[in-house]
Amino acid sequence: MRCRLHRFALTKAVPLAISRGTTSAAEHLLVELEHDGITGLGETGGFDTGHRRHDTAAIARELEAIAPRLVGLPPEPLQRLEPLLGELSPPARCGLDLALHDWWGKRLGLPLHRLWSLDPGACVATSVTLGLGEPAAVLARLERWWQQLPATRIKLKLGSPHGIDHDRRLLEVVAGAIEVRRQAIGGPCELQVDANGGWDLPAARAMLEPLQRAGVVLLEQPLPPLADPERDAAGFAVLRPHCPMPLVADESCWDLHDLLRLAPHVDGVNIKLLKSGGLAEALLMARTARRLGLGVMLGCYSDGSLLNGAAAQLLPLVRWPDLDSHLNLVDDPFGGLALHGDIVVPASAPGLGITRRAGPAAGQEAGMAVWERQGEPC
Repeated sequence: MRCRLHRFALTKAVPLAISRGTTSAAEHLLVELEHDGITGLGETGGFDTGHRRHDTAAIARELEAIAPRLVGLPPEPLQRLEPLLGELSPPARCGLDLALHDWWGKRLGLPLHRLWSLDPGACVATSVTLGLGEPAAVLARLERWWQQLPATRIKLKLGSPHGIDHDRRLLEVVAGAIEVRRQAIGGPCELQVDANGGWDLPAARAMLEPLQRAGVVLLEQPLPPLADPERDAAGFAVLRPHCPMPLVADESCWDLHDLLRLAPHVDGVNIKLLKSGGLAEALLMARTARRLGLGVMLGCYSDGSLLNGAAAQLLPLVRWPDLDSHLNLVDDPFGGLALHGDIVVPASAPGLGITRRAGPAAGQEAGMAVWERQGEPC
């Protein structure tokens, strides 16, 4: 295999504010793995869950260090590469994992969901996200989403640093707008809430009744994730008996070990490829969660269509898709991820099914810059 890294910028059309801060742009990495004339593509980048943080530059250094060890190795069988991938942080592993899966699917001429025998007809609507802000601004963002796509599933970010009084006001106005929309279209339009760990236990308890009154159908990560796994699980265990809607863990759940730890205390988990380390672990998590009776959410960070397109190959296993980040980009360098109404569907082309868009100069990819020596192993 030959490995190359490229860096590229992703800019949001509308900045997203959550309990931990506001994001308007991100720098991600494109991983290219070439073997026998086939090139597999992977995307990765930094993120922060409040108790664990990964920086894009550090991820690049990991990949640059391991790339020479890939030279001369074949990209299949994937099992032989597991010890090597296991040395990497989750997001660095994700970039390589996606490129390897993309290469594998392209080699066999099939999309991953076909190779995994999943049914793309089972995909359901994705949620779209409303960040924190003043009610008027959040309502304007909601209207913008409704101009862009049907948006029958709305995810509202709460956990405001201004306190739960601000959260209550925001919840009330958004729930009211959704009810008006519901009556206007004569069909379903649901509200989910994600606090991104922005509440302590008393605040979370105090918010349960307002959430229920507003018709919220799902509560995601109300409590801060904790480095101590037992204390982290204990918070969910205390809250869940009082929670009238499904309780979902996100920042607290990274891999299969976390899923099994949290399974007795939650109703679902949010799987993200950057947290899980790629598709191999994410597929195992999704199948295990379903076998345990847990709902599966599939989420994203400030991700382009390559990362979300990889995640989309798992959508037939997912109850609560949350793959909307690429829909809020002005410079996404990738294409091929289809949207039918508000349903993201896995690409049908081989591998991940995602392509690079041509840039303004001949032979260049939009938004791409070479990280190391183009044409040589990184």
